[in-house]
Amino acid sequence: MNRRLLVILSIIALDAVGIGLIFPILPRLLMELTGSGEVSMLYGVVVALYSLMQFVFSPVLGAMSDRYGRRPVLLSSIGGATVDYLVMAFSPLFSVLLIGRAIAGLTSANMAVATAYIADITEESERAKRFGYMSACFGIGFIVGPLIGGVLGDIWLRGPFVVAAGLNAANLALVFFALPESRDLKSSEPKPLTLASFNPAGPIRWAFGVRPLVPLIGMVFLVGLIGNIPGTVWVLYGMDKFHWNGFTVGLSLATFGLCHAGSQVLLVGPVTKRFGELKTIIIGAAFDTVAFVIIGLATHGWVAFAIAPLFAIAGVGPPAVQSLATRDVSDDKQGELQGVLSSVTSLTAIVGPLIGTFVYASTKASWIGAVWICGAAIYTLMVPLVLARWRIAKPAPDGSGLNTPSGNSADRTPG
Repeated sequence: MNRRLLVILSIIALDAVGIGLIFPILPRLLMELTGSGEVSMLYGVVVALYSLMQFVFSPVLGAMSDRYGRRPVLLSSIGGATVDYLVMAFSPLFSVLLIGRAIAGLTSANMAVATAYIADITEESERAKRFGYMSACFGIGFIVGPLIGGVLGDIWLRGPFVVAAGLNAANLALVFFALPESRDLKSSEPKPLTLASFNPAGPIRWAFGVRPLVPLIGMVFLVGLIGNIPGTVWVLYGMDKFHWNGFTVGLSLATFGLCHAGSQVLLVGPVTKRFGELKTIIIGAAFDTVAFVIIGLATHGWVAFAIAPLFAIAGVGPPAVQSLATRDVSDDKQGELQGVLSSVTSLTAIVGPLIGTFVYASTKASWIGAVWICGAAIYTLMVPLVLARWRIAKPAPDGSGLNTPSGNSADRTPG
C-alpha cells in the first residue's frame, strides 16, 4: 500500500479515536459544570453545535486546501484542535466547554481535506476502494474511542480530553514529518486570503452550478439523513422493543461497527470494479432498504444481529458516491468538492436525529417499528436522483466530456 495513503489513513483513525473519546463523558461533564442533574437539552445543544460548525466550515477548509495546499490546512487545524482539547480539559466553565466544542467542530471539518488528499494521490478507478478504507479507519476509530473514553472517564472525568489532545499532537507530528504535500502548487499562484475566503456559500453555489454533481449531492443528503436513523434510535429501539441491557446494546454496536469496517475494506473495491459506481450506489440503497424493513418488522432481538451483514453491505454506497463525484471536477477543485459533501453530511447530522427522534416518539405507542419503515420509504427518492445522474453523465458524442449543455461544467469557478 502507498506510504502516503498509510499515513493519511493513520491520521484519520487517530482523529476518529480522539473525537470518540469525548462522547461517553459529555453528559457527566455537563452535570459537573452546570450543577444540574438534567442536561438532556444541553447535551443536544452541544452535539448540534459541533455538527453545525462542521457544516459551516467544511467547505471553507476544503476550498482553502485547494488554494494553499492540503498540508498547511491539516497542520493548522490539527494544531488548533490540540490546544482546544487541552483548554477544555482544565477549564471549570461551561461557557469555555461550549466554545471549545464549537472549535472542535471547526477543526474536525478537516476530514474534507483528508478526503481530498486521498483523491489527489489516487487514480479515479481506485478512489471508491480507498474511500472505503478511509470509512473503515474512521469507523474503527469511532468504536475504539468511546470504549477508551468510557474507561478513562471513570478514572478521571477530564482524562479523555487530555488523551484527545495527545492524539492530536501525534497527528500533528505525523503530518509534519511524514506527510508531504499532495499537489503541485507551483503551477498556480494562490489567491489572496480575504473575508470571502471564509464564506461557505461560495463553494456551495459552485457545487450546485456543476450540473452532474447536483443529483450526487442529493444522494449524499438522503443517505446521510437515512443513516442517522440507526445512530439516533438504535439504543432506544433495542431497549424498548427487545428489552436489551447495556451489555447487549454495546455488543450490538460493536458487531455493526466491525461488520461495517470489514465491508468497507473488503467489498467496496471489488463491487465498484465489477458494477461501477452508480450501480454500487443502487446496491447499497437496496440492501439498506431490506435491512430497515426487516428490523422494523422484527419480533426478536437476535434478528438485529443477523442482519448486521445487510447493513454492512449497504455501506458500499457512500464511498461510491464520493468516488463518482470526484470525476466531475478538476484536480484543483477536489478540496472544495469534499468540503461541500462533508458539509451536506454534517447538515444531515443536525436534521436527521431531530426527524428520527420525532418520528420514533410519535409512532412508538402505535407501531414502534414505524421509524424504520419510514426510513426505507425515503429511499424511493433515490430513484429520480439515480435516473437524473444516469442521463446527465452520458458521454458526449465526440467523447470530449459529459453530455451537458456547456460540455464538462466541472471547471466552473465559484461566482
